[in-house]
Amino acid sequence: MGEQQYARKWHILAAVLLGSIMGPIDASIVYIAMPDIGRVLGVDPVTVGWVSMSYLLVLGSFLLSLGRLGDMFGFKRLFLVGLLIFIITSALCGLAPGLGALIFLRALQAIGAGLTMAMSPAIITACFPPQERGRALGMNGMSIALGLAMGPSLGGMLVDFIGWRAIFYVNIPIGIIAYIWCLRVVPDMRSEKRQYFDWAGSLLAFSGLGALLFFASRGEAAGWSWPIVLLGVAGLVLLGAFIAVEKLLPEPMLDLKLFQSRVFSAGNGASLLHFITQYVIVFLTPFYLQQVLNYSASQAGAIMTAFPLTVLVVAPVAGALSDRIGHRGLAFAGSLICSIAALVMASLNQQAGPADVIWRLSLFGLGTGLFQPPINSAVMGSVPKFRLGIAGGVLSTTRNVGMVLGIALGGVVLASRQAVHIDLGPSGAMQDAFLVAAILSLLCTLVSLLAAPSRKIDKATV
Repeated sequence: MGEQQYARKWHILAAVLLGSIMGPIDASIVYIAMPDIGRVLGVDPVTVGWVSMSYLLVLGSFLLSLGRLGDMFGFKRLFLVGLLIFIITSALCGLAPGLGALIFLRALQAIGAGLTMAMSPAIITACFPPQERGRALGMNGMSIALGLAMGPSLGGMLVDFIGWRAIFYVNIPIGIIAYIWCLRVVPDMRSEKRQYFDWAGSLLAFSGLGALLFFASRGEAAGWSWPIVLLGVAGLVLLGAFIAVEKLLPEPMLDLKLFQSRVFSAGNGASLLHFITQYVIVFLTPFYLQQVLNYSASQAGAIMTAFPLTVLVVAPVAGALSDRIGHRGLAFAGSLICSIAALVMASLNQQAGPADVIWRLSLFGLGTGLFQPPINSAVMGSVPKFRLGIAGGVLSTTRNVGMVLGIALGGVVLASRQAVHIDLGPSGAMQDAFLVAAILSLLCTLVSLLAAPSRKIDKATV
């Protein structure tokens, strides 16, 4: 990319962020609307949960394949395809005649979201030089936080005044503007090396991740019966076969040589642990607010925005700092703060007030904002340019697998510990779950020391 194109990098970043912000908005809007969707369609909370779970399962299973396609066919082209799929499926979700159709359309919508999620870090990394990459990726994190923060309040208003179908229609004007803007300003970028698509690896990765994530997310509801356990074992076997196949192919979907980089391997490991921790907290805190403290859904949603709003403020600052002082210190400090925040979340009881929850969530947001931009910058900066699509896919897969595992872990701990804390009820079980989250975050803190060099960018040798 020449000097003239680099001069447009901030316009490119803004266009890409507008396109990728729809996913976070959509995710947080759907969580708020689920009770209304269940009421209107006449289904129970467990069943309506598949509106979200189908999205996460497909997203987590497909991201590796989508990242590989970006290296082959170009990041811009697939980003635009992702926007089109997301716009069309959003309109169809709003028109869905029943729950089955809505669940199916949400799965298709996840493919569009996955394309934008996998391509956006690759486009940003390709457009920005190493000394500005952390700042740009920090703004990407800020965009995600902004979308998550906007979702609850926007969704609440749309559901109250128009109905649940409106939450999907809001994506359409945003998506159209983003598509036209990206079409005009984002340059064509792809690997200069001739590449081939790994169909066998793609099928094995999708099947293995899908089976494993289904096992993790539905095991507790299924009572850990032998069919669900067998599915989990099958997922592990399929992923083992995937790794074996990838080692044999000259053009694999997942270049395992990337994991020879300490920064790449440890960075993805730390991100996985962080997102498990994050989604234990994000998943359980609304239940604590509504079931223990007896707040309404709108009150709980307002309190929950403390976390993404803090990330929104901190992430771009942390990204800019990581360009100046390096990644390791910021990532370590951010993860350590998250560990402390999870520990103090475990001290919440039945007498807590809104301020008690807000400052704890804000503390976790501070840690998250400090942690994510330098880790993402380090991971994406540790790979060669012709593997940026794969690296973005791995990073996005790590995030979504962590989200599913965090929700599943939170549910398992909550269900298993409620029988122990008969006197405290849900409050005691949630305290135990937050303690588990704190332990995982401490492990993330240790791994983060390996995840980034003390100075700015790890030069990959892959």
